[in-house]
Amino acid sequence: MVKDANISFDETRIEHPARIAMLMALTDGRSLPVSDLADIAGVTHQTARAHVTTLVEGFVLTVENPGRHRYYKLSSPQVKEAVHAIAKSSPSIQVHPLRESNDKKALYAARTCYGHLAGKLGLKLTESLIKLGYVEDLEDKYRLTEKGKQWIYDFKAIPPQKVNEHSIPYHIDWTERKHHIAGPFALAITKRLLDLGWIQEGSIRRSIQVTEIGRFEIWNEFGFDPFRGTVPRRMR
Repeated sequence: MVKDANISFDETRIEHPARIAMLMALTDGRSLPVSDLADIAGVTHQTARAHVTTLVEGFVLTVENPGRHRYYKLSSPQVKEAVHAIAKSSPSIQVHPLRESNDKKALYAARTCYGHLAGKLGLKLTESLIKLGYVEDLEDKYRLTEKGKQWIYDFKAIPPQKVNEHSIPYHIDWTERKHHIAGPFALAITKRLLDLGWIQEGSIRRSIQVTEIGRFEIWNEFGFDPFRGTVPRRMR
């Protein structure tokens, strides 16, 4: 047990290859959900959840946004130091940062997070909705504007359940370190984009691909090119 004036954590709970892989991904200060930690460690969601539970119980990890959608981060700088020390002294532990894999690059570009869009595409969509005046950023949440209410009706992105228009939640996007829209509103938009064929599920679990027709339709509807962030040539 490692102790200081503010925290005590059980260092023995760190010494596991999958846990080291998860913890190394968190050493830059980010917060991640279990699904992403599972991808990083190359284990099932169920196994990742068991590891995370062990780490939380050992005060290695803390929980952000306690509730249905939980994000986990290192509990202290001392944990970070311990993780680096153990990883360095354990050559049998293979840690592969997310950015080293082509599969992971696909997840950085566009993926689903609890069913709604995340990654670069999710961030661009959120930024576009704000610029178009459909949602307002209230710093700790988003608000659906009157213009936005009319848009979701016209776009036929009606949420399956009533949306609290004054409190649209956002999630911390762990790859972009910014916020993107979440909740029923975001789910409805994602489903509509899938139904229209503008996006489709990728070959990597949870990854999303923009179709060719989707590229131009997204530009027409939202004003950004999901491939480059510029005006598609055909639209100039």
